Amino acid sequence: MSADHPNPRRGLDYRAAGVDIDEADRALDRIRPLVASTSRPGVLSGVGHFGGLFRLNTAGWRRPVLVASIDGVGTKVQVAREAGRHEAPGYDLVSHCINDILVQGAEPLFFLDYLAMGKLEAEVAEGVVRGIAGACREFGVALLGGETAEMPGFYPGGDYDVAGTIVGVVEEERIVDGSAVEVGDVLIGLPSSGLHTNGYSLARAILFDRLRLQVGDTLPGLGESVADALLARHRCYLPAVRPLLRQGQVRALAHITGGGMTDNLPRVLPPGTGAEVDLDSFRLPPLFRLLADAGGVAEAEMLRTFNCGVGLIAVVAASDEAAVLQALPGGFRLGEVTNAGDPPRVRFRGSLR
Repeated sequence: MSADHPNPRRGLDYRAAGVDIDEADRALDRIRPLVASTSRPGVLSGVGHFGGLFRLNTAGWRRPVLVASIDGVGTKVQVAREAGRHEAPGYDLVSHCINDILVQGAEPLFFLDYLAMGKLEAEVAEGVVRGIAGACREFGVALLGGETAEMPGFYPGGDYDVAGTIVGVVEEERIVDGSAVEVGDVLIGLPSSGLHTNGYSLARAILFDRLRLQVGDTLPGLGESVADALLARHRCYLPAVRPLLRQGQVRALAHITGGGMTDNLPRVLPPGTGAEVDLDSFRLPPLFRLLADAGGVAEAEMLRTFNCGVGLIAVVAASDEAAVLQALPGGFRLGEVTNAGDPPRVRFRGSLR
C-alpha cells in the first residue's frame, strides 16, 4: 500500500485522535509556578493532586458560612483570542467571581478554574492561567486547582473557553441578603471599568459585523483600539466594599452583570419593595454611547444588556449615605428603595445621556 493511502488497520493513539498528552505536560510545567505563587494560609496541597486541600481556620469566627459561585466570561474570550491577549479572560474570571460572592458579604478563600481548548497550546494555557493567578494574588485568593481539557472536534481550531469556581466565607450574622432593606434606603452606584464580562455578543455584532472593525482598529471618537476598550479589566469591588461590610453599613449589594440593572437589582430587594433609579445621576460612558448609537439599541435594551457604566449597587440606610459616599471614591447616589408590588421591580426616571 502506498504512502498516499495509509493502512487503515494501522494502530491509532491519543495524539492521532487529537489529544496531545505531552503538550498537556508542557502546559502543566508552565502553570505550576503560577499556581504556587497564589498560596495563602490554609492551602495544604500543590499542583497535581486529584483534589485541592484547604484548611479553614475557624479561629475568630463564631458561625462561619461558606459561600460558593461558578461563572464564565462569555464571548469576551473570543475578543481575547483574536487579540492574542489571553491573560484578560483569566483575570476577569476571578474578578467576576469575587464580586458574585462579595454581594453576600463573603471574603474569598480559594478558586478553581476549568480551561477547555480545541487544540491544547501550552503558551495560550499559560497566558490564561497567568491572568487567573495575577488576580488571585492581587486579591488574596488561593488558586487551589483546576482542569485543562483538550477537546478536538468540540471546540474548532484555536477556540477555548474558561470557567471558574470560587469559595469564600462569611459570618452567618453578617450575611448580606437584602432582608434588612427598607423603603427610603438609598442606592449608591459604583462605576464600572467598561463592559466587564457581559453583553459581548451584542457588542461584537455591532463593532465587528455592523461597523466592520477589527480588534486592532481605533474606535470612532474614542481614540483607543477595539481590543483595549473591549478587554478593559472587570473591576473587582472587594477593596472598596470590604470596609463597609466590616462596619455593617451595607444592607444589600447587586453585581450588575447579565440582565443589567433591570434584572439584577430586584434580586437583592425584599418582597413589597422596589427601586427607582435616576438615569440622570450619571453619564453613559463613551463606549456604551457608541454601542447604543451604532447599533440603534433602545434604552431599555441597553439597561438590560449592559452595565451602562454602573458595575455595583449598594443599598444603604439614608442615615449612612454621606459616610458611605465619603468612603467610596467615585460612588454616587443612584436612586432609592420604594414601595412596590411583588415581585420587586426597577423603575427608571430620566434617560441615559
